[in-house]
Amino acid sequence: MSLYLSEQDVGRLVDVADAVTALEEVFGQWGRDGTENLPRQRLPLPVRSLNLMAASAPSLGICGHKAYFGGCAYVSLFSLEESRLLALIEASTLGAIRTGAASGVATKYLARPDAATVGIIGTGRQAKTQLLAMAAVRSLQSVRVFGRDEERRTAFAGEMAEVLSCTVQATDSAEACVRDADIVIAATKASDPVVFGDWLSPGTHVNAIGANGYARRELDDVAVLRASLVATDQRDQARTEARELIDLAEAGKLDWANVVELGALVQGEIAGRAQDSDITLFKSLGIALEDIAFAKLIYDRAVAAGAGTKIQTD
Repeated sequence: MSLYLSEQDVGRLVDVADAVTALEEVFGQWGRDGTENLPRQRLPLPVRSLNLMAASAPSLGICGHKAYFGGCAYVSLFSLEESRLLALIEASTLGAIRTGAASGVATKYLARPDAATVGIIGTGRQAKTQLLAMAAVRSLQSVRVFGRDEERRTAFAGEMAEVLSCTVQATDSAEACVRDADIVIAATKASDPVVFGDWLSPGTHVNAIGANGYARRELDDVAVLRASLVATDQRDQARTEARELIDLAEAGKLDWANVVELGALVQGEIAGRAQDSDITLFKSLGIALEDIAFAKLIYDRAVAAGAGTKIQTD
């Protein structure tokens, strides 16, 4: 028997802080226990692409994959020891939370310890989990929000003010949102830059999370080039999806060997910022290892709580 876990099950069983811990632990093992991650594969179709990604985490005793098409997403989680399906999990909520959690891990290791102000561009579901992750790893004092729709950004600021223990204010421009922020987050579907390097103050940490394909970008070249350290989930996936990095590499202005993987930061192989004035960047793409590590936590919680629906898969 296997478990089927719905979006509602996932939302009841875990939160963003749980996911930050789960991802930090699995990144701490990557490269030490045979962990593997297959970068996202896209099957082009007339309307949109079918997306497939897979990973294994021997330290957790699992392997699995995520498949998504449009707004429909599932993670299949397998036991390495028993060679059986443990769970089929609806993965839209899972994906939003794990994306926030990846930024949480990056921020824990890259942002200044005293970072307390956040500027976030974007007001969607991903923006919410980004802010929850920031609150899980830093003591926030204030948040500024910008989105193109005034009504939506005002509503989002009000919603997050009720969730976060700090001031949340909507701004009238992206520049006003970003300037002087300790942590800057881009969580958009933009095809042209929404964050410009000239806006960044010394000591800022940037999480760019919305663009995971060559047709999209959220940062201008200056924002990337000003960073003393550029990190990503996985270099191999970044080479095909991170347009901000790909364009600079092709122009000879960025060396892929200098792009740091999140696992190296967590394991202490590479130090984070060298000094408080450094600008640091996490280019988030979302990888299967994050999905299955979080899925394992969800599965374990479901088993303990008797949640989910048992399905016959043998």
